[in-house]
Amino acid sequence: MIPVEQRTHKLTSRILVGKPILIKEGYAEVELETIDEMKVDEKGLVHGGFTFGLADYAAMLAVNEPTVVLGKAEVRFTKPVKVGDKLVAKAKIIEDLGKKKIVEVKVYREEEVVLEGKFYCYVLEKHVLDN
Repeated sequence: MIPVEQRTHKLTSRILVGKPILIKEGYAEVELETIDEMKVDEKGLVHGGFTFGLADYAAMLAVNEPTVVLGKAEVRFTKPVKVGDKLVAKAKIIEDLGKKKIVEVKVYREEEVVLEGKFYCYVLEKHVLDN
């Protein structure tokens, strides 16, 4: 697989959602370092929405079409995440049904999976906000 140019979600916040580290045809990896602003309590527990956002972004980049959107996700949070954790999401298209793509995503903290799931992505004819 040859690395390809990022064609979607180009303005995504690298601080809050993650930084692409690899994009190939049907596959992407995105890295996120969790920060203090993501915590929900004094123990440093990170809100699951940030881990989910990282996984969603990786799924979008695996599809890598300018008009891709998420229609549905089935995820399981398997371990808690805390401030200071470095996460890597790995996303791979496992089923390509033309305009519908099913993407398997796993989010890792080192070798440990903290989130896993399937993301149902749709490539629209035009941007979702265009009339």
